[in-house]
Amino acid sequence: MSFVVVIPARYASTRLPGKPLSMIAGKTMLQHVWERAKTSGASEVVIATDDARIETACKDFAARCLMTRAEHTSGTDRLAEVVDLLSLSDDQIVVNVQGDEPLIPAAVIDQVAQNLGGKSSASIATLCEAITELEVLGDPNAVKVVFDEHGRALYFSRASIPWPRDYSWDSAVMPQGEWYRHIGLYAYRAGFLRRYTSWQPALMEQSESLEQLRALYKGEEIHVEPACEAVPGGIDTPEDLHKVREYFSASSGAAQPGE
Repeated sequence: MSFVVVIPARYASTRLPGKPLSMIAGKTMLQHVWERAKTSGASEVVIATDDARIETACKDFAARCLMTRAEHTSGTDRLAEVVDLLSLSDDQIVVNVQGDEPLIPAAVIDQVAQNLGGKSSASIATLCEAITELEVLGDPNAVKVVFDEHGRALYFSRASIPWPRDYSWDSAVMPQGEWYRHIGLYAYRAGFLRRYTSWQPALMEQSESLEQLRALYKGEEIHVEPACEAVPGGIDTPEDLHKVREYFSASSGAAQPGE
């Protein structure tokens, strides 16, 4: 099964300016992500940006880079432009890998692409992991997902869903039940991306600030499955970057030039 990986990369970042070009173990964060994606089964890996500095960096490690418009309000919109720039057929599978995940396992990239390939009724496939900590369950930055017995997403929310009716939130003990945190790795059919950009944002999407809710509102099917491997979180803050640098340093046992 053929699929293409697209890595959207923006230079601007409120909490970590120039994030994709941050150095980790002598390479940019973006190069680490690209190298991980290249070890997946993707037929092609493309970086999409609107910044000339990122385009220049891509040339340094021989990555294919497409310049996209600067006015995109979301990564999904940027992905849709890439679909057209590459003239992809509507049934082509496109996996969106975030440019701030230098530790993403190639296995989960393959997993989400294969899942969508095996579900002809779905427009999107994504992943999740079980929530086992009370702190994560109550964290609005940890997006929760509920899905049916066939793996079809019912809803995504920043709230703790399903809500344990009789649980006391003053307790320090996890309530009984099953909860899943959404992992922001997506596989799309190219035709869906073309449809998506023609729709107005849905009210629930705006309320939760979750783009995937627009697809549910429009009746699109989203397949969800627990990830086959643990997926480390992306880098959003200087503290996150420091932790990842420490990880690479401990793994290599060597100093990290350029930091």
